[in-house]
Amino acid sequence: MELQTLISEAWQNRELLKEKKYTDAVKAVIEEVDKGRLRTASPTENGWQVTEWVKQAILLYFAVQPMETFHSSPFEYYDKIPLKKDFKDLGVRTIPGAISRYGAYIAKTVVQMPSFINIGAYVDEGTMVDTWATVGSCAQIGKHVHLSGGVGIGGVLEPLQASPVIIEDGCFIGSRCIVVEGVIVEKEAVLGANVVLTQSTKIIDVSRSSPVEYRGTVPAGSVVIPGTYNKDFPAGSFGVSCALIIGKRKPSTDLKTSLNDALRDFNVSV
Repeated sequence: MELQTLISEAWQNRELLKEKKYTDAVKAVIEEVDKGRLRTASPTENGWQVTEWVKQAILLYFAVQPMETFHSSPFEYYDKIPLKKDFKDLGVRTIPGAISRYGAYIAKTVVQMPSFINIGAYVDEGTMVDTWATVGSCAQIGKHVHLSGGVGIGGVLEPLQASPVIIEDGCFIGSRCIVVEGVIVEKEAVLGANVVLTQSTKIIDVSRSSPVEYRGTVPAGSVVIPGTYNKDFPAGSFGVSCALIIGKRKPSTDLKTSLNDALRDFNVSV
């Protein structure tokens, strides 16, 4: 509560950042986020709750941090945010070319291929962040998620009340998928290759006798592929991108098996 009070006061009056107790509070919050003890969004009984003051602290961290030169032989960086380190102690497998910023939480048994994880992100145990995938600031990635090659998970710091992208436990996100603007992909969903999800993207369940439309949320266990629907414009009718739910993962099978079944049964590209 003391940290929250100091951050809120500094957010309202940036002149307070000239005082050590306020800059120390900012740095203390980022350390807590880095270790996973604080999160920018957390699951509750009623869904996900954004913690605005933690996002405030991240933005204030950019204000108090000086530009520095960082070395990661043979590379050199010039930035305000240092890189994470001590991956052996963290229990994180990190392949050369992988970049994570300090202030991102990466749990044990995560595998990070050459990819990027930004400050404020939370990546839980057993997740694979595959080659050229990006986990944006404050994005929340659950346990045993697979982010395939080239996946783009969007970040958000402002507006403060905006929810980050959330990928819940057990999801499979196919190659070159893009998930942005606080979209929630619920537990054990499968996104086939090249699915693009924003808050305005229509997510249409076509597995039933009549379509059911969602926005901003992929229901748990859904198998999703890219699609289009026709929309009338002054110049004529044209196809507009959407996402199609074509089925569900089978609860009767083991998760690893059901993932393979989902991809095989519905001919989903990954």
